[in-house]
Amino acid sequence: MGYIVDLSHHQDPKKINYDTFAKQLDFAIIRTQYGYKTVDRAYKTHHAELRKRGVPTAAYAWVRGVSVSDMEVEATDFYNRTKDLNPTFWFLDVEEESMKDMRGGVKAYVKKLRQLGAKKVGVYIAHHLYEKFNLDMSDFDAVWIPRYGTNNGKPQTKPAYPCDLWQYTSVGRLDGYNGDLDLNMIISDKKLEYFTEGTKSAAPVKKVNSAKSSTKKTTSSVSVYTVKKGDTLSEIAQKYGTTVNELVKLNNIKNPNLIYPGQKIKLKGSASKAIYHTVKKGDTVSELAIKYGSTIAQIKSWNKLKDVNKIYVGQKLRVK
Repeated sequence: MGYIVDLSHHQDPKKINYDTFAKQLDFAIIRTQYGYKTVDRAYKTHHAELRKRGVPTAAYAWVRGVSVSDMEVEATDFYNRTKDLNPTFWFLDVEEESMKDMRGGVKAYVKKLRQLGAKKVGVYIAHHLYEKFNLDMSDFDAVWIPRYGTNNGKPQTKPAYPCDLWQYTSVGRLDGYNGDLDLNMIISDKKLEYFTEGTKSAAPVKKVNSAKSSTKKTTSSVSVYTVKKGDTLSEIAQKYGTTVNELVKLNNIKNPNLIYPGQKIKLKGSASKAIYHTVKKGDTVSELAIKYGSTIAQIKSWNKLKDVNKIYVGQKLRVK
């Protein structure tokens, strides 16, 4: 298992031996901007050099909006500066109280980012601000939290809040770069592929005259899924417990970012059945999402929950 790093222009590309550095990585998350005024000087280089060497990359932006409209401007700039890179994930880095209602401001940022075309959106939230900001975690597909302990470069104390990614040090060291690095690990049931097999956010979708409604037909050996409007191959893979690569091979798909409504997608074996959980005392949606390898947003959508913080004992929820 390799390392997960996050990078910015503080890691000068001129000081990185990418050939050596990339061999140790599973995934990299690269800063695009600090607010909307400061564009990261190295983000395009980091993306390009790591991808040349087979390392999947995502993007993040430090959030500094002072109003809802300002948050929307930041989201637009983040999207426009990053969209051509087709990151596997878009993360909001929330470490600063830039406005009084951070929950409302961040919600507006996420909404705008998704309207523009971002498919998978996550949040990096400072551990000491998690409760204070009270962000709506159902807005996100993944949660990323830093907690260092004595910060000696090794994993120590895990975050006290549910999350998928844990940034465990800011003084990590890897071959190929003689400087401090933020190192991270996955601590939820989500697989690495969930973060690395991304969607091309601006990918074109072939149009058909009449798209049939989504259906799945099961046989003894394969299942067939009918693509509906808005589907992506990575989302279908996640839903049915497979990978994009497997679907590409099974269906002879030339471009995994180009599927269209009505297209039949073969799945190996029987399609995964929905899994339900009966709520017990002390259960929370965020903990159920981690336990069953789904997301807060998915559970909210499947069960038509108005408020993910209001579930009750005995309630039956779809969790997978």
